[in-house]
Amino acid sequence: MAAPGPGPSGGEEEEEQPGPGDREGAAPAPKKRRLAAGERYVPPPRKRSSGVSFGAAHFAETSYYFEGGLRKVRPYYFDFRTYCKGRWVGRSLLHVFSTEFRAQPLAYYRAAARAGRLRLNEEPVSDLDVVLKNNDFLRNTVHRHEPPVTAQPIQILVEDDEVVVVDKPSSLPVHPCGRFRHNTVIFILGKEHDLKELHTIHRLDRMTSGVLMFAKTAEVSKRIDEQVRERQLEKEYVCRVVGEFPEHEVVCEEPILVVSYKVGVCRVDPKGKFCKTIFQRLSYNGRTSVVKCLPRTGRTHQIRVHLQYLGHPIVNDPIYNMDAWGPHRGKGGQIDKTDEELLKALVEEHRSKQSLDVLGISEEDLNSSAENKDCGDSSDCAKSAQADPVNESSCPAKDAKDPERDAKDPESNDIAACLLNSDTNLETLEKNKELGSCENQDGQTGEKGSEEKDPLCLECKMTRRDPSPKELVMYLHALRYKGAEFEYCSKMPEWAMEDWEE
Repeated sequence: MAAPGPGPSGGEEEEEQPGPGDREGAAPAPKKRRLAAGERYVPPPRKRSSGVSFGAAHFAETSYYFEGGLRKVRPYYFDFRTYCKGRWVGRSLLHVFSTEFRAQPLAYYRAAARAGRLRLNEEPVSDLDVVLKNNDFLRNTVHRHEPPVTAQPIQILVEDDEVVVVDKPSSLPVHPCGRFRHNTVIFILGKEHDLKELHTIHRLDRMTSGVLMFAKTAEVSKRIDEQVRERQLEKEYVCRVVGEFPEHEVVCEEPILVVSYKVGVCRVDPKGKFCKTIFQRLSYNGRTSVVKCLPRTGRTHQIRVHLQYLGHPIVNDPIYNMDAWGPHRGKGGQIDKTDEELLKALVEEHRSKQSLDVLGISEEDLNSSAENKDCGDSSDCAKSAQADPVNESSCPAKDAKDPERDAKDPESNDIAACLLNSDTNLETLEKNKELGSCENQDGQTGEKGSEEKDPLCLECKMTRRDPSPKELVMYLHALRYKGAEFEYCSKMPEWAMEDWEE
């Protein structure tokens, strides 16, 4: 991923707490006082617009192209923007970057400052030793690359005055999150179907396909939310699992605990939250079973974790059907690893297969020290709150340290520093005055063309293996959602047919 901005990286578009001048009815900001010699002026925070959603300017940032069964996003320039966090006050910008945002080396931030990409209160930052103050507004312009997703189109099942119901393909996050922005359901619906300002009613994990509902108004959203809270919403999923699932109905009520928000991993644990899922086998072909799943609660990865616990993980689950869980693959809660050992083993297994993108993470995400604590799943941080274009940073994060990074790759900073300090790179950058534009952005289909290479972007210098379309499909599908006044269904996926063969 492109370097994180001064706001934390790797999650949902963040809703900042308003500053002193943000509240309705607040007293007008005092007149600008006379500054002491050498004192830096900080303007009062701007008044926020509540309820603002993504608009034409956001959708126009870049365009799509299709290649090898994948939907891809042309790299584009993007502003990470945020007000100074309370914990940053009194610290230098250099110190904040060096301790909290280590996905990029300090050489990157120095080069970005020289190129005018770092701005403090809309003024270029010339000195990273500047000490941050309360209400400082930070902007970091980065060259952003997004992982590819399946080229399978989003099918609109129902659209009326109240709701939009779609059949979501696997691999697509619902909302902008982590490395995903334009390759999300919200952005594709806005850009390709002119469906904007939608209210999320529920969420699906990035790798889960199926029925996904949006409300067109806040009133409709509130009405259906009440049904969700009162557990009047019935959900039915289908999946294909390993082995011969029992013919009789199986009820699993094991509590589930989140192991890592960043990687998006959960497990059964007595300290977890109460969960209940009802399972019923639909068919068995001698190797795998198709199972109907009725979740009575809505925990992160609930169906997947319960199936793993029962010894029948989803056939191609990229998290819960991996060797990293040990010889029993987590059956009956047998893991024989600490959480840290488990996460390391999962990451290493995907790294060896060059499939970190399937997890929705990158090497830069792993190197970054900010551990996302406010999102239920880094692969699909889908809060229902509308994003605020004024503050397009990522999920809030706690302070964390990453002491292993330099020991793990001691040469990475030196190589990056060499690339970023190159006079040729900076000279090339100076010639590119239009940061907000990339070549070949007209047209939604066709060949990739030759997007400009950004001289400061390490991602531009890397070659990544694309996942195959097959890798981007997981055999878990939301088949039906039923409420007090509605029922929406999708077709049974091909892999769930009784006569389907791998």
